[in-house]
Order: sequence, then C-alpha cells, then structure tokens
Amino acid sequence: MPLDASTYTLALLRLDGRRWNELRRMHAQISTQAAADGSSYLEMGNTKVICTVAGPAEQRRIGAGGQRLEADVVVEINFAGFSGLERKRRGRSDKRTAEMQHTVARAFASTLFTHLYPHSTIQITLHILAQDGSLLAACLNAATLALIDAGIPMSDYVAACTAGSTASYSSNDKVADPLLDLNNQEEQELPFLTIGTLGAGDKVAVCVMETRIQIARLESMLAVGVDGCKQIRSILDGVVRAHGKRMLEQGMT
Repeated sequence: MPLDASTYTLALLRLDGRRWNELRRMHAQISTQAAADGSSYLEMGNTKVICTVAGPAEQRRIGAGGQRLEADVVVEINFAGFSGLERKRRGRSDKRTAEMQHTVARAFASTLFTHLYPHSTIQITLHILAQDGSLLAACLNAATLALIDAGIPMSDYVAACTAGSTASYSSNDKVADPLLDLNNQEEQELPFLTIGTLGAGDKVAVCVMETRIQIARLESMLAVGVDGCKQIRSILDGVVRAHGKRMLEQGMT
C-alpha cells in the first residue's frame, strides 16, 4: 500500500509518530562478545546489528608477492534468515551484500590509521539480526563502536544515517519536505540516501544514493542527513564514554 505523502508536512507526524527531523530510538553497547578483539551491538529503531572485529592480525604469506605497507580492511556481512520479511538466505555472491561490504571497507580504510599495522588484516564481521531501514547506516555505526572497542586508532567517529524526501522523482511537488532516519516502509516508497560523516564537522566520508531525485531537493536532504549524523555521533560518543567510566570504576574496586 503506497504511503500517503500528505501526512508528511512539517507540522504533522509521520506514520510511526516522529516529526520530519527526529531519529528513531537508538540503543548501543560495546564489548558484547568476550572472545572478539572488539564488539558491539546496535539498534536503530527495529534494525539490529551485531559487529565483531578481529585483528590487526598478520597476513599469511602467499608465494613471493609483496605485502602491503598498511593493513587491509576486510568486511563480511551475514544476514540472519529471520532478519527480513522474507525468510531467505543470502549467498556470498549476493550483489547487494557485496556492495555494502565494499562501502564499509572503503569508509574505514580511509579512517583507520592502517599505516601503523603493515602486513596486517583487520576483519570486520557484521551480523544482521533485523532489518527495518537504515541498514547500511546501522552497519557503519556498529563497526565504529566495535573498532573503538578493539583499540584500533582512527581519526574520528564515522556516524551515519539516512535522509529522504517526501516527493518522488517524477513528482513536481514544490513543497516536498526532507525526512531523517527512514524506516523500511518509507525506504520502499520514497527516494533516500545514506550519508556518513567523519567527526563533529560536515566532512562527508560516505554518501550512497540508489534512487533518483531531482537535484533541487538534494541539498535539503544532505543538510538534514549531516545534522542527523551529528546527533548520532553524540549518541555513539556517550556510549563509549559510559563504557570507559564503567571500566575505570571496575578497575578501582
């Protein structure tokens, strides 16, 4: 059933009760897997992701080929069979999964201080438990927390969210409103992008858009997305600081 775009004015609420610039409830934990070098659990609305980090570990020598002078970032994404509306397993050759893995790997390859770990591999494994929109953003946020937990130095937080527009590409609606943090139902009907920023500023580290949008509406979507990333960075920073405080209290007792 198509969404009723008339409900998305700036004064009214969206179908899940949020205003146009509100994030969904976000919950995160770090150090959730004792066996991993770094781990995290993150919820963005009903999207739920577990992330584990292994490494940096020494690369295996294969033949006489030269090894890289900086660490390789390898990402693997696994979908639980019950994570979506359709109970189906995605193979390793799934194109959508491969694109997400490449995006996450590229984002952190430019953010981590990989030059400190030559001839090494940093393995990021993401397990998708539930999908309800903003999946790539949730993966990036969960990976950020897990990498911090693993103690791998990075220039700053990578915080990500989605932004959309209430008007489709073919619509000439001149009063289209931007939307922040889309759920799955909204993503099915409306154009959206995933944006990730580095730190508290406006530096964009990730920008992925798979739907068409009129160029006049892109600026407002980017502005709303960057503002949402700043809110998410504050949440992630609070999680890290709270975990650090607990560790200090445990060490003093």
